[in-house]
Amino acid sequence: MTTLGAPIAVDRLKPGSCWQLSSSVNGFANSHGHDLVTQAASGRGFQVIADWSLKDFADSKISRFQVCLLEDGYPCWLDWHEVFGNAFQRYEWLFNDLSRKEIETCIPFVLKWLETAACTDNEYLWGGTIGPHFDCSGLVQAAFASQGIWLPRDAYQQENFCEIVDLGNSDVSLLSPGDLLFFGTTSKCTHVGIHKGQGIYFHSSGKSHGRNGIGCDCLHLADTHPVACFYRSQYRGAGRVVRCYEGIASFNANRG
Repeated sequence: MTTLGAPIAVDRLKPGSCWQLSSSVNGFANSHGHDLVTQAASGRGFQVIADWSLKDFADSKISRFQVCLLEDGYPCWLDWHEVFGNAFQRYEWLFNDLSRKEIETCIPFVLKWLETAACTDNEYLWGGTIGPHFDCSGLVQAAFASQGIWLPRDAYQQENFCEIVDLGNSDVSLLSPGDLLFFGTTSKCTHVGIHKGQGIYFHSSGKSHGRNGIGCDCLHLADTHPVACFYRSQYRGAGRVVRCYEGIASFNANRG
């Protein structure tokens, strides 16, 4: 259990300091603007990664500060007004790995979580990770995180993180429930779903090529729905989650 300390304060936001949220907040792409890139649920932690001027804050020139979320190592900007009164100082992130076998035993519960999420009123939300509205990789991350299994934040990162089980051949016999299915161009993964079984997968997709929220589609040619056809044409392959992501440890290693 994480030991919590002093409540958050402007003068305590030193680079390297770690904090734990007691309410959910939004994570933005920049110090200004409305571009949502992720969300952090209550209980998640973050590390301050950049210094900021107390004078600028006092003069209302800025209201956001740059952080890295501990569990997935994802950098973003948090709004001080969302965090104030809702975060407490904590120790640094301690990576808690699970064995391959332990992860396998969690997959039925991951799929059960997805069934519940799909039955809840939802829409596609770019940057959504806490529900009921998700983007594609946010849904995947949240489903596994519900069982204490942390994955990277973005679809292309999740593809690189997984053990490869299919290289785009659409061979359903190679897939197991819980495998991640990746879609996109030949150069980059831009979409991800979770295999339910028999080629059927859960995913959250937007209005342009989806149902504006969580739905199920299939890799089989027999599924002629326009959404299924579009993503099948962009299928890149599949991967299996066999370990937990190290979160901010990976972020700091890449920075160094």
